[in-house]
Amino acid sequence: MSKGGLGLKQKLGFGIFDLGGNMFFTLMGFWTLNFLTDTVGLAAALAGAAVMAGKAWDAVTDPVMGYISDRTLSRWGRRRPYLLFGALPMMLAMWFFFTKPGFSGSLALTIWATLALMLLNTAATVINIPYASLTPELSDDYHERTSLNGYRFGCAVFGTILGAAAVQPLVDRFPSKAQGFSMMGLILGAVMMLTTLLTFFGTREKARTKADLPTGGLFATYQTVFSNKPFVLLLLTYAFHMMALTFVQSILVYYTRYVYNRPELTTTAMLLLLLTAMVFIPISVLVSKKIGKKRTYQICFVIISSACLVLFALGHTLGPNFFLGMMVYAGIGVGFSYVAPYAMVPDAIDFGAAKSGERNEGAYYGMWTFISKLGMALSVFLSGAILSLGGYIAGAVQSAETLLAIRLLVGPIPAGIFIGALVVMQFYPLDEKACREIMGR
Repeated sequence: MSKGGLGLKQKLGFGIFDLGGNMFFTLMGFWTLNFLTDTVGLAAALAGAAVMAGKAWDAVTDPVMGYISDRTLSRWGRRRPYLLFGALPMMLAMWFFFTKPGFSGSLALTIWATLALMLLNTAATVINIPYASLTPELSDDYHERTSLNGYRFGCAVFGTILGAAAVQPLVDRFPSKAQGFSMMGLILGAVMMLTTLLTFFGTREKARTKADLPTGGLFATYQTVFSNKPFVLLLLTYAFHMMALTFVQSILVYYTRYVYNRPELTTTAMLLLLLTAMVFIPISVLVSKKIGKKRTYQICFVIISSACLVLFALGHTLGPNFFLGMMVYAGIGVGFSYVAPYAMVPDAIDFGAAKSGERNEGAYYGMWTFISKLGMALSVFLSGAILSLGGYIAGAVQSAETLLAIRLLVGPIPAGIFIGALVVMQFYPLDEKACREIMGR
């Protein structure tokens, strides 16, 4: 484990995975609900239920994958073998999900969507949990972890832009939306496979022996995780964060199409949001060194929640240009949201290791990934339910009630959850001084 600075090659080798990883999470966040309602033909409530049911499977796979990777010994290390052998299944599972099945019927399609999402989520878990667990093994320096995650999320923003900007053009290049989504799944799945393999070949883990591995059982391991108060507070904050952000992501496609009758604005809005975020990621790293990770993270909640509330109040009357301007403003907050939480997780893990005497990074990241995905799935489920209650009909001229539902989903609902995250984060106790004391420096 490095106690000093990491080289550029090591940082880029680690970070490149999240170009594909964030591309995946972005396109799933923006397009899953819309693909299931407008291309597969599921009712919004059934589509949301399928997403929620598919994510419920992660309650099993995420914690188990973390537990397994903590206890893996191989010539490639504890984490990297799962990147090597999981890359191809991830690509195939992504292609399968975005390929519309050749049958119809609400029940059959709901079952298919649920099972396809379970398969895709499992493939993502096999590579994402071990990857995330590499972070605290690369450096134990408080500020170096922030820098390392700055590189990671610099790559992540490029992936996010790719996931936001590439889907619609790829889909439109083919004769039908169904064929377009299938080819999009194959092409972008191949990108994710490539970035996963680049991280496998671009990183090296510290040599481990059997004596280094944790010995506790599954239940005892996760009992230790949930007895770690700083981690639990950070976990709850991040779950609120991802839930609120997914509300906004999943509804933007509907907002531009039905509030403005300008569906092409979706890609423009995503690009403005993410390009602004990319500019502010390195700024957030500098700010974090001045005021700390906790306060830096809280800045994002203030900015994004205010953007949501202003957009709800004025966006539908002031028009598309105002909407795009608010996307730029919200992008500042998104830029501040990338690095801080992932730089704080290793600190919380160190706190737990100091108490328990064992390092269970995989268990922590397994629970981190599961809870964040659960928050995302819950927001998609609720979005589908609220759209259905508002009378949403795919492709039709929407009623005033439906338009209000869409505006609520992009405004007060996510804003309230962001504010909840802000309040929870206020109780997070670890600062730089506390972290250095934990590490004995």
